[in-house]
Amino acid sequence: MSTAAAHPAVRTRSLGDRRRRTLAWVGVSLLVVLGVFVAGGVAGDAASTTALADRNLGPSAGHPFGTDPLGRDLLARVLAGLRLSLVVGTTAALVSAVIALVLASAAAVFGGVVDRVVSWLVDLFLALPHLVLLILLAFVFGGGTQAAVLAVALTHWPTLTRVLRGRAREIVTSDHVTVSRQLGHGRGWIARHHLAGHLTGHFLVGAVLLFPHAILHEAALSFLGLGVDPGEPSIGVLLAESMRYLSAGAWWLAVLPGLCLLVVVKLVDTIGENTRALLDPRSAHL
Repeated sequence: MSTAAAHPAVRTRSLGDRRRRTLAWVGVSLLVVLGVFVAGGVAGDAASTTALADRNLGPSAGHPFGTDPLGRDLLARVLAGLRLSLVVGTTAALVSAVIALVLASAAAVFGGVVDRVVSWLVDLFLALPHLVLLILLAFVFGGGTQAAVLAVALTHWPTLTRVLRGRAREIVTSDHVTVSRQLGHGRGWIARHHLAGHLTGHFLVGAVLLFPHAILHEAALSFLGLGVDPGEPSIGVLLAESMRYLSAGAWWLAVLPGLCLLVVVKLVDTIGENTRALLDPRSAHL
């Protein structure tokens, strides 16, 4: 077999190996995240069990992450906090992604004034300081878990809206959509039969990529006292509580929860990036 003829086979095999590696990364990351979620539910009771005789103990065999000022096992509280962050992050990311999908579809299907309004809203929200807007919205909604979800959901849609809007406009201006219009199909029919299928992959990947930002911003709001209820073992709450004990040498109260949060965020980001590479191989080289 000539070298020229062998190249396509080698390239195909290389792409297949890369795809398998990508699938493996997605699978491993997803299993770890699901494991954290399940473990957080199992650790719920231990996270709230106090033992005043074991206050502020450092990491040990009995307490791998140490204990907090009330003697509660920090590992159990971190797992419960990560589970809560996953729930809040998932809810906020999905709501934000749905907002982006609705606005992008409306802009592409209706065009004209609707398209200009959506574009203006995207530019406005992107121009505003993100963290300041988060804090203001959380304050307006009164704080708490629901306020954190709403604040994060209402501030994370602009970038995804811009991406989906560009893709939707390509679809709407394509030849097969033009033929559909000539056959008398209305905007609703075009949105359901043309936009929905083509935007599903971008929507799902965008929602997953919003997830890490949602988790981090929920933790930031909780750290500032505007997020999850203080009685819940959120990672942001744990970090806020640890600040008064760092000077006494209780480093584990801040370092270990913070590291666990970063690991989970990185795993979720890996899932999103690799899923995008699977759906659109060209994006892996951008």
